[in-house]
This record gives sequence, C-alpha cells and structure tokens, in this order.
Amino acid sequence: MDIKMGFNIEPCSKDNIKVIVDGINDYNLKKVAAIAPIWTPLEFVAKDENGIEIGGILAGIGYWNGLEIKILWVKDGYRKKGVGSQILKHAETIAIQKGAEIAMLDTFDFQAEEFYLKNGYQAIGEIKDFPKGHKRIYFSKKLTK
Repeated sequence: MDIKMGFNIEPCSKDNIKVIVDGINDYNLKKVAAIAPIWTPLEFVAKDENGIEIGGILAGIGYWNGLEIKILWVKDGYRKKGVGSQILKHAETIAIQKGAEIAMLDTFDFQAEEFYLKNGYQAIGEIKDFPKGHKRIYFSKKLTK
C-alpha cells in the first residue's frame, strides 16, 4: 500500500494537540518505560497576608521522575527576600515525595541565573546571544543522593 506524501500544515485544535501528545508519549514509552504517571502537575502560588499573589511556580513531574520547572515568578518588592527559594524548595520537596530524582529548567541571564546557582542548580548548557546580547541557560539539579 502506497502512502500519499502530500500534506497540509494547519493550526492545531485541542483534538490535534491530544493526537500529537499521545503520539510522542507512545513513541517515548516504547523506547524507555515510564517510572511515574505521565504528568503530575506541581503548581503553587504564594500569597501575602492580604491574599495577593506574590509569587508562584508552574512545574510538574514527567514519566521518568524528572521535575520540570516551567515558570517560577516572584513579584517586584518580594524578590531577594527568600520568597523564590521557599517556593522552589516547596516544589522540590513535594517532587521528592512523589519520586522525582532530578530537576530541570531554563532561564535567561537577565532573569534568575544567580538564583538557581545559589539554590544548588548546575548550568548544563546555554544558547549564546539569545535574545541578542544575552543567553538562555539550561540547569539541572540532583534531588536525591
């Protein structure tokens, strides 16, 4: 049976996204078996005494027990006061309890390079001059001994 190689590229619908995610998960899991559920969200917000959001983290644990940190944010005025470190440590602690063994993330030199170094992360790679005049840095940290 010949497969016609003509195709179209279109914007994704939610159904298309599910097909793509399911497709890569199926491929990956045929190569390396999962040791955890496909994705366990770890999303936390820090609020001040008035209930105003002052920071938060959007992260999760993937199927090979890696904590993937997508966003960690702290509001101006609360930075460099330990709020970010407490949020990060909270997510790492929960991740360890759920079986995570390593954490990973990326940031930019103008964002939080020193913050992650201070919190035990090691730079494992970078893209120079992205954005122009800066660099994007990839970090990891062993969560378990």
